[in-house]
Amino acid sequence: MEREEFIDLVEANPVVAAIKDDDGLERSLHSEIDVVFVLYGDVISIRDIVHRLKEGGKTVLVHVDLISGLAPKEVSVDFIQKYTEADGIISTRRNLTEYARSLGMNTVLRYFMIDSLALQNIRRQSKAETQPDIIEILPAILVPDFISRIRKICKVPLMASGLVTNKQETLHALNAGAIAVSTTNQEIWFS
Repeated sequence: MEREEFIDLVEANPVVAAIKDDDGLERSLHSEIDVVFVLYGDVISIRDIVHRLKEGGKTVLVHVDLISGLAPKEVSVDFIQKYTEADGIISTRRNLTEYARSLGMNTVLRYFMIDSLALQNIRRQSKAETQPDIIEILPAILVPDFISRIRKICKVPLMASGLVTNKQETLHALNAGAIAVSTTNQEIWFS
């Protein structure tokens, strides 16, 4: 999937299902959500998890940092590309998203907004030659306060996740300028 097509898809479907277990997998398959972030699995199960989602018509990104048995190395991205049908990866590691982009995969680079260092890292990343498709900032409840600051230093579309407990918080993040919110909160998937 081309970069612009992926960004347009996420923007048109502003709630992304983030799944952390088999129950989330099953529920996401019964939702109208088009984009699913896989936050669980191991080197044995990830192929089947992604396959089931793809059979269900979902666009799938795998959080490569969270797959048991994979190391934080480029070979893990190779593994996801070669042995799964994933459309892309999510990572907190810029080198992995840069490598995945070089392979033509869609990418989401996650930042935890825990201190001013996170903003410095986003500023540094914004000067890199290869940019992720989307930057995801966590927790979502802080997004409204950081969107304008991040927009000044980075032109990559932003999404939010983490600690989303209700539809109002989702709307708050979207109204602040996030193109989407990813959440494991299944009530929001169906609201």
